[in-house]
Amino acid sequence: MRKILIIFLLIFSAESSFAQLPDSIAENIKVIKKCVSQDYKQMLKQPTGVLLHPFITPGSKSYANVLWDWDSWLSDIALQQILQDAGTVSDKRDALPYEQGCVLNYLAYTDTDGYMPIEIDMSSEPAKIKPADIYNTNMHKPVIAQHAAFLTKLNNGDAEWLREKFGFMQAFIKNYQTHHRNQETGLFFWQDDLAIGVDNDPSTFFRPKRSSASIFLNCLMYKELKAMAYLSECLKLKDVGSHYEQDAEALKSAIQHNCWDEKDGFYYSVDLNLRPITNEPSIVFGHPFVLHQGMPRTYSGLIQRMGVWSGFMTMWAGIATPEQAKRMVTENYLDKRTFNAQYGIRTLSKLEKMYSLKASSNPSNWWGPIWGISNYMTYRGLLKYGYKKEATELAYKTIKLFGDDFKKEGALHEYYDPDTGAPIMNKGFQNWNYLVLNMIDQLSGQKNIEEF
Repeated sequence: MRKILIIFLLIFSAESSFAQLPDSIAENIKVIKKCVSQDYKQMLKQPTGVLLHPFITPGSKSYANVLWDWDSWLSDIALQQILQDAGTVSDKRDALPYEQGCVLNYLAYTDTDGYMPIEIDMSSEPAKIKPADIYNTNMHKPVIAQHAAFLTKLNNGDAEWLREKFGFMQAFIKNYQTHHRNQETGLFFWQDDLAIGVDNDPSTFFRPKRSSASIFLNCLMYKELKAMAYLSECLKLKDVGSHYEQDAEALKSAIQHNCWDEKDGFYYSVDLNLRPITNEPSIVFGHPFVLHQGMPRTYSGLIQRMGVWSGFMTMWAGIATPEQAKRMVTENYLDKRTFNAQYGIRTLSKLEKMYSLKASSNPSNWWGPIWGISNYMTYRGLLKYGYKKEATELAYKTIKLFGDDFKKEGALHEYYDPDTGAPIMNKGFQNWNYLVLNMIDQLSGQKNIEEF
């Protein structure tokens, strides 16, 4: 009887909070919660092949047997919200090996050179997971420490499960610092456009190797360094943590200095593809001459003024100043000609010449379609800087998008038309789309799970 009363009170509490929302939103919330509770366990996979630990996948058939870097991290945040809402003590205990397994599977294939794979396919040959030239290709996005810190914080700061492998996490960061960082600007860069997460982001897509100091990558790295500092503290490695904290602040300053555009009131990626300054003479018009000697360049990179949604990640990461955030919201977020669409944030400004809603996979299309993760991260940034009204509106749009998709198609998709909400491709894509639950619980005043 007592158990029934508790369940009734929980349902009544949730229903009461939903009653304060618009009817259509409250209806879609019920649909989303019902469908997610029925489907989420499809993302939980047992150890198989080269994957030595249980793990989390995006859920659709095309990704069913592969562990992906930022997908597993973000899916886990959604999973924790699901378990917070409806999971039992047993459910939470049973999920932990899958959550920690995402981190431990990657650390199993990380050595002292710091290379960590982007994805691990169950059918991979162990000897072929690491490329021949590890310093000439992209590797795991800087989210492994964030994932580990998220789980550690949920477990009251107990990081002992990581201690044995923590040195490999340090080697991973050292690899990035040594081989993926531009010394002049202090910014991190992609080696090429392979598997960068936001696949065809024009600031990196089809550009020369090592030329893109992506704002997306640098925001992730700032948070990754903060997570490393936290984990070091939990493991009683105070001096190590202090080093990561200092580097995080140095990176924050480098992003603010190099990536902020005062003209547009927005953060952009930076082009590093500049010729070096040299004092070596060449023959010009028959005479020795040092080119540019009268006016050498005084800048280390050039802002790439392309309206890409990831500029808003500086708010998610806490890098933007309050004054900058105000301009980003008023001059960019709210502009319906560029980012602000009927169903959320366009991943590329509609005014950009490459804007397209074409269905595409490998690379997937980030030239304008709505993605659940771009809506979510922008939403988190708006909340962080006090723009609750704008955040609520974005949450409503996301709830409508996913609720309508569940009602019409019985499943979610990878990305959507910004103006009609029509799904574009990949039915059954669960993944970070389930972060809509974190938005829902924030709106309704329930306990909310956030990334580290």
